[in-house]
Amino acid sequence: MEFFRKATSFPFMATRRIWYVLSVLLVVASIALFFLRGLNLTVDFTGGTTVEASYPAAANVERVRGALESAGFKDPTVQAFGSSRDISVRLAPDPKQSIDQVRTRVETALKSVDAGVKINPPEFVGAQVGGELRNSAILALGLTMLLVFGYIAFRFHTWRLSLGAILALLHDPILIIGWFALSQTPFDLAVVAALLAVVGYSLNDTIIVFDRIRERFETNRRLEPRLVLDQSINQTLSRTIMTKVTTLIVVVALLALGGDALRGFSEALVIGILAGTYSSIYISSAAALDFGLKAEHVFPPARTREVDSLP
Repeated sequence: MEFFRKATSFPFMATRRIWYVLSVLLVVASIALFFLRGLNLTVDFTGGTTVEASYPAAANVERVRGALESAGFKDPTVQAFGSSRDISVRLAPDPKQSIDQVRTRVETALKSVDAGVKINPPEFVGAQVGGELRNSAILALGLTMLLVFGYIAFRFHTWRLSLGAILALLHDPILIIGWFALSQTPFDLAVVAALLAVVGYSLNDTIIVFDRIRERFETNRRLEPRLVLDQSINQTLSRTIMTKVTTLIVVVALLALGGDALRGFSEALVIGILAGTYSSIYISSAAALDFGLKAEHVFPPARTREVDSLP
């Protein structure tokens, strides 16, 4: 199945510097938002208390949040999950309160909404555990980038494509983090999982374009590199759009119907899919071209050994 009935011939590389400027502005804005506003980290990273409860009837999330605020809890996170009767409550750590005091206050607040509520035993996450999870998330992202660089350099025989791919893979998570800093959507471990999924998804698209670049260089090694990249991107464009559109349909449905529990995960995937489509064209491929990519970099000349004369 093809998205376009006729072969396309868009001159992507001719406008790449305009898109460079846009990318730089978006990345700088995202970094500035991260340092100025920060992320709305959940108890997964900050430590705190998590409580799950089930009401006899559909839970009123706003009433539950109001009851917790009235009980003295600052900015409680209340989300519906599973059925409409089930809620999850996340509370920031309070060093002035003991575990028993927090448990009593939470139970009192939840029962003030409906006395028939069933409350599961609270789970307490220490600040040290949250810090370890945060460091593990950063390490996972960093290690992923390093392995990707080595894989592409090994597969395509040139650091130019590897560096272009790494720039694209850095570009996408930075934009996602910038959005979360702007919107203050809760940032939890599910969002970290979405970031890693976006990295893999974007890399897959980049690899497909790189494979076509190698095929085009193999067919005609004297062709100008800019034309090779344009042809490669146009030949994979239909497949790229079909894949992204079908994936977005599912993710947007998840965002609209998944509730607050899946909101952060869904938002990260939507932004990542859109950014990944753009970056695989105007970041990874375009950067490789400006790094001086040529056919001999993808297909290094074979080394010939001199044969000594026979005795």
